[in-house]
Amino acid sequence: MISTRVALRTTALAFSAALFLAACSSGSGSSGSGSGNSSSAAGAAKAGSGTQVKVTETEYSLKLSRNSFTPGTYTFTADNAGKVTHALEIDGPGVSDVKTKNLQGGGMAALTVTLKKGTYELYCPVPGHKQLGMDTHIKVS
Repeated sequence: MISTRVALRTTALAFSAALFLAACSSGSGSSGSGSGNSSSAAGAAKAGSGTQVKVTETEYSLKLSRNSFTPGTYTFTADNAGKVTHALEIDGPGVSDVKTKNLQGGGMAALTVTLKKGTYELYCPVPGHKQLGMDTHIKVS
């Protein structure tokens, strides 16, 4: 039993290291726009104009500063409190592929979106991170 546990831990560590190296070498996510969001994506609103929600990102979880949402404009600030590269993406009714650039540990970026009634998914789009637990859903009602 101990050897199985060690093998699983070793596999998880190797997978995490491979993801980290892939994220560091990809160079993607720095669009140079400085706004941190995709201005052409549906649901994007004027930056900084909404109710503030802090999204703390660590290896490998997301923690939101609030859990109750009503329709309206929100500014989600992704705070990478982890050591590896993370980002934040939001998808749901009227909001599609709105995401931050990749953030190094200690980095922050904001996304301002208008949320309608429905369910939204917030997750880290760095390959493999969503599957490791950086995924949450919010209900707007």
